[in-house]
Amino acid sequence: MAQRKKSLLIGINYTGSAHELKGCHSDVDNVAEFLGYKGYSNNHRDRVILSDNPAVEPDSPYYPTGHNMLAAMDWLVSEPNCTLFLHYSGHGGQIRDVDGNRSTGLDDSLVPVDWEERGQISSTVLHEHLVTRMKGGCTLFILLDCCHSGSAVELPFVYRSDADGQISLLDNLRKGAQLVGEAQSLISGGLSFDKAGEARELLAGATSFFRGLKHGVEGEEEGLQEGEFEDQYGHEGRMVTMFSGCRDDQTSADARIEGESTGAMTWAFLQVLKKEGSPTYAQTLQMTRKLLDESNYTQIPQLSCGVDINLEDLSLVL
Repeated sequence: MAQRKKSLLIGINYTGSAHELKGCHSDVDNVAEFLGYKGYSNNHRDRVILSDNPAVEPDSPYYPTGHNMLAAMDWLVSEPNCTLFLHYSGHGGQIRDVDGNRSTGLDDSLVPVDWEERGQISSTVLHEHLVTRMKGGCTLFILLDCCHSGSAVELPFVYRSDADGQISLLDNLRKGAQLVGEAQSLISGGLSFDKAGEARELLAGATSFFRGLKHGVEGEEEGLQEGEFEDQYGHEGRMVTMFSGCRDDQTSADARIEGESTGAMTWAFLQVLKKEGSPTYAQTLQMTRKLLDESNYTQIPQLSCGVDINLEDLSLVL
C-alpha cells in the first residue's frame, strides 16, 4: 500500500511592508503544480498552503504567522508512515542562539509575516517541530528558498558542491557548525532586528484547525516529553533531507525569470527535477549549483541530511 503523501507550502511576500518580496507566491504555485505530477494530492487534508496573498485574511489559519507556521509543521509530521514535503519561500534571518551550540551566538531562522511583533523561528525550534516530532516511518523532504538557510533545520550531515561538481561533507552540527553571517544584517535588505526573537509565544502547538486535519491521531498528546530533545544530533536517525538556497552567510535571490517573479533556488531546483525525472541527491545538488552559476547567481545551494546516505546511489525521496 502506497504511503500517504502530505505537503506544506509556505510563501511570504511580506505584502505592503518595507521588506516586500515579489516571487514567493509564484514559488508556491510552481511547487504545487510540480507536486501534482509527483502524486501529491491538493486535497485540503493532504496539502496546506500558507500565504500572505491579499486573498488570505490575516485571521485565517492559512495566514503565515509564526504560530500558524509551527502549527502547520506539527500537522505535517503528526502521522506515521507518510511521505512529507515542505517548501518555504520568504525571508531567512539569523537570531541570537538560545541553546549555546553555535560559536558565533547566532541561529538561522525563518521570518514569519508577524516577526516584528512575535519574533522569528530559530533553527532549534524548526528542528524540534520538524525532526524530533516527526512520527515513525516517515520521510521528509524540505526545500528552503531563503537567505541564511544552510543549517536552518540543524541536520547533522551537510554537503556542498563546488563549481566543478565536487561534493564535500562540511563540518556538521555534531562538531558545532559555525555561522558566519553578520548579526546586524538579519534578513535581506539590511533590516536590523534587535529583539531576542526566541519565539517563545510560538510554541503553543497546533491549533484545533490543524488538529482537525489529522487522520486518526487526534487523541495523541502534543509536545515533547522532558529530555526527549537532548543530544539529538546524529542520534535521531530521521530520514529528513533538505535543499537550501544558500550557505548560512549568503542571501538568496528574488529573481525575475521569463517574465515571472520567482525565487532563484526554487526555479533552479524545479528545472533540474523536470528535466532529469529521478536524479540522485548528488546529481540534484550538482546540477542545481551549475544552473545557478550559469544564470549568474552567486548563492551556493546545500544539501543537509538527518542520516548518512549514499548521495550517488539514492534518488530523491519525494
